[in-house]
Amino acid sequence: MSKPLSLQEQLLKSGLVSNAKAKSIKTEKHKQVQQQRHHKVEIVDEAKQLVQLAQAEKIERDKVLNQQHQAQTTQKEVLAQVKQMIEQNRVSIDSKNAEIAYHFTDAPKVKTLYVTEILRDQLAKGKLAIVKAESGYALVNSDIAQKIKERDATKVLAWNEPKSESSVEEDPYAAFEIPDDLMW
Repeated sequence: MSKPLSLQEQLLKSGLVSNAKAKSIKTEKHKQVQQQRHHKVEIVDEAKQLVQLAQAEKIERDKVLNQQHQAQTTQKEVLAQVKQMIEQNRVSIDSKNAEIAYHFTDAPKVKTLYVTEILRDQLAKGKLAIVKAESGYALVNSDIAQKIKERDATKVLAWNEPKSESSVEEDPYAAFEIPDDLMW
């Protein structure tokens, strides 16, 4: 089995480099090695530097792409969680008795959802909220609406957040009784 030819020998054989040029390159390389040994001078290898620079750039690009991929994955997970919460906690609307139109805004448009009187009162008090589901709109409880709002605020369309009980206690006229025969 023959020994494989070196790059220099291959270039000489193909005629791309002359003998004189090959010898001068060989002696220059030998001088550099000798200088490095005797003077402990480190010779800068441009090819190695370019390779290291290219590797560093590739690592940085990979980090950025990985962060983008993780952000997309996180966003998909959040959307899936919101969808699941809406579907599992949806309050059903009795379509036969739903005669009251409840108006709310969805981006620039005003939408109407027909609800019962009980559901309308719960919506007004903040016990229920209207959220955007994949198949239209859905009613969910206020605690679920809060969880959905934390994950994706654009899904909660109409929610009258309940007022705190402290405002009733601060009413200066709360101690006075309203007469039954008072006419307005």
